[in-house]
Amino acid sequence: MNPAVNAEPLTDSPSISTHPLLDKLPNPHLSPPVSPRRARLHLDLMLVALEALEVGGSEVMLAAAKELELTEIVKNRVALWRLRSTNPWRRSHTRRALKISEAKALVAIACHLSRRLTVNIRQMLLAYRQMQEKQLPLNHNFRLSQYLEKFRTHFRSRMNQRRTMVIAYKDDRKLDELAISLLNQLIFCTGTSGMERLWISLFDGEVE
Repeated sequence: MNPAVNAEPLTDSPSISTHPLLDKLPNPHLSPPVSPRRARLHLDLMLVALEALEVGGSEVMLAAAKELELTEIVKNRVALWRLRSTNPWRRSHTRRALKISEAKALVAIACHLSRRLTVNIRQMLLAYRQMQEKQLPLNHNFRLSQYLEKFRTHFRSRMNQRRTMVIAYKDDRKLDELAISLLNQLIFCTGTSGMERLWISLFDGEVE
């Protein structure tokens, strides 16, 4: 499943090249050396899921960037918005490239917040399994229902509803399935080498 990716020194910016956290993530051999569409989409959706889990949204992410000493990349709210707007599904989609170092920073932030929310994520996944086993509607669990409602609201307000792939999520049940799948991916980030495994998975099929 995971492509072979060789680690190289970062080349985006001299100020980032010695960042110990980002240096843990190997540079994929891509031409051009920017994040592919799938990675940009997936990272932003994971951040949407985190926003639905925790009050604070972009402010929480900016605080995480400061804690991780990533403010050279994620300087402020506008910088974060620009990085996330590289998601092709967004209403505010911009055609700017997402540099590899920028993608690494978003991965680090997503994993940092996921680890902080590990207990909440596990509880929601457990509640989901229990609802499935008992064949009960998901809204029977308050916390899970609240997360799903927030995720649907965030998704529909930010994604371009005219895009073919987004139209497929007009159905609440399908969108709930996406929200649950993202919870599974967030819990994946909290495990041993979770950040590195998430990073490599973003380029699965993109790297030869």
